Amino acid sequence: MEELDVEPPLTVGQREPPSAGGGWTPSARSSRLIPGVDSNRKQMCFAWGPGEMLVYETLFPKEHAEKRPGCPNIFIVRKDQDVYSQTLRKLFNESHGIFVGLQRSEEELAGKSRKAQLVRVSKNYRSVIRACMEEMHQLAISTRDPELQCQHSTQVSILSAMELIWNLCEILFVEVVPAGHLLLHLLDWVRLHICDVDSMVREVLSSENPSKHKDFWNAVDIFVLQGRMDDARHLLSKEASANPTSMGMCKILDDLMKKMPILTIGNTQTLTEMDLKWQHWHEECQRYLQDGTFASNPHMESICKILLGDENAILEKKELMTTWYHFLVTRLVYSHPTVKPVELRFYAQSSLNLFLGGESSPEPLDSILMAAFEFEIHQVIKECSIALSNWWFVAHLTDLLDHCKLLQSHNLYFGSNMREFLLLEYASGLFSHHSLWQLGVDYFDHCPEYGKVYLELHIERIPLNTEQKALKVLRICEQRQMHEQVRSTCKIMAMKAVRNNRLGSALSWSIRAKDAAFATLISDRFLKDYCERGSFSDLDLIDNLGPSMLLSDRLTFLGKYREFHRLYGEKRFSEAAKLLLMLMTARIAPCSFWMTLLIDALPLLEQKEVIFSAEQTYELMRCLEDLTAGKTDNQKLQVDDFETTKVEILRLALARNLARAIVKEGTLEGS
Repeated sequence: MEELDVEPPLTVGQREPPSAGGGWTPSARSSRLIPGVDSNRKQMCFAWGPGEMLVYETLFPKEHAEKRPGCPNIFIVRKDQDVYSQTLRKLFNESHGIFVGLQRSEEELAGKSRKAQLVRVSKNYRSVIRACMEEMHQLAISTRDPELQCQHSTQVSILSAMELIWNLCEILFVEVVPAGHLLLHLLDWVRLHICDVDSMVREVLSSENPSKHKDFWNAVDIFVLQGRMDDARHLLSKEASANPTSMGMCKILDDLMKKMPILTIGNTQTLTEMDLKWQHWHEECQRYLQDGTFASNPHMESICKILLGDENAILEKKELMTTWYHFLVTRLVYSHPTVKPVELRFYAQSSLNLFLGGESSPEPLDSILMAAFEFEIHQVIKECSIALSNWWFVAHLTDLLDHCKLLQSHNLYFGSNMREFLLLEYASGLFSHHSLWQLGVDYFDHCPEYGKVYLELHIERIPLNTEQKALKVLRICEQRQMHEQVRSTCKIMAMKAVRNNRLGSALSWSIRAKDAAFATLISDRFLKDYCERGSFSDLDLIDNLGPSMLLSDRLTFLGKYREFHRLYGEKRFSEAAKLLLMLMTARIAPCSFWMTLLIDALPLLEQKEVIFSAEQTYELMRCLEDLTAGKTDNQKLQVDDFETTKVEILRLALARNLARAIVKEGTLEGS
């Protein structure tokens, strides 16, 4: 197809999650540009698929547009490109097990045990994100392709942001950490996600004279900003050892850091006691600063100001903190260590404003974190849905929060709730992948309202490339009593088998589908092949039809006719003769096959021993006459000499057998 070099590119809108009222809102971040499409010259059309959209140019030009020769272009716009990433497949596969485990254990635990379990599940999700992030980071380092390196680096940034958001939501919504301990968790959160200091410290300590290294005081400052007092004191001891003149100041500053009150996990002291200790320590720091103890060393003086929670002193280290939420946590550590969860929103907003200082506007990540600090769960989910490239994150986070009983108020106007809506979207994206669709089945299973409907619609669109894949689909449908989809799958596979002339497989699939009409059609093909070749294919299948042969009259005839051949082969001539006669007199055999059956009777008629009785012979003669009498005059004219010869031979054989049977039966009566 000819590729057009045109402007402007086509913009395809992507839908966002519904708002609390159920409506949809457009966003600049929810569109995708398709280069090479000129929507001003050509009228564009599109068709939606399960996981992608087909965009194509029509033959109808826009009004006043220049007519140009060439073949129309076709473009495929994938809804969820991330499912095709080899590394992210690990994320999807591993998280699937965590998700299913959470659904199954919902009713097992309650109270504190339940809360501990939910926290454990949340940590498991985060560990999977981090593992994928580290793997993607290694790929970014090892690849030599600049474009691939850029893609991997971008994905690392996205995964890092996902873990950052999830970790914060875990602290605020899942673990619900109370005042006092809240700040300890937020400190761990910052330390986990801002780890540049460790490489800097390694470089400083590996130098000949660490205290003279250009980044020595930066490393001390970062440790203080992150509340890592023991690490800061360790570095400060290097300064005391190298500079005896500053030993006194180092000793005082070390003592202040050592005395800093910290409400550790397991500590039984109350918040009031903590506030009192904090106040005394704060006054001691203030006294040393006012006395000018650190006046001769600007670095130590700056650290003392940070310990006092001086916002200006902390903001001077803006480049070391890099983010406003690091500034927020540092600010709280040294000014309000017993902050309550409900107070976070006020400190978060003012920290964002102070840190950005009007120089730049908030990024999407900033908006998400701010919504979390404001305890606007619905807004967090909405912002993440817009900013992130797939539904994995919001689907699993929402499911976890729903298990925490935090989303009951967010129902959508069309009947589903927020959790189910996002799980349906995520699972629908998985169904566009050739193997991940199997994971999507379990997600649909745990959507009680619309899950089965979605599964029925999506599973019908799975390309059945192999019998193995078809059997997987079939097993899934049978386990869920999806009878219509079972029939549909079997019919598709039966048709494929017929096109490939694999009649045995086609018959097997049609029996499984319980499709009488199709079974009749395939049985006719078997009989036609027998007439042409003189033998049956797929004998094992036909010999073992069992009760399945009752699905249609033609299939019954096929099974019984094969049984006739088996009896004949075993020289059980009397049984074979009775079965052959029954097939004709009971009208099970199609009339078009009567001549073949009568020809099959010839060897039995010519046996030395009389097989057919006089009465049976009369029945065969009647069938032959019905067959010849049923033909129209036009059909009789078209009968060739070979057919006429066959009829004459049959009449002669029947007459001879009748004579022999009468003699035999008369002899038996006379004796």
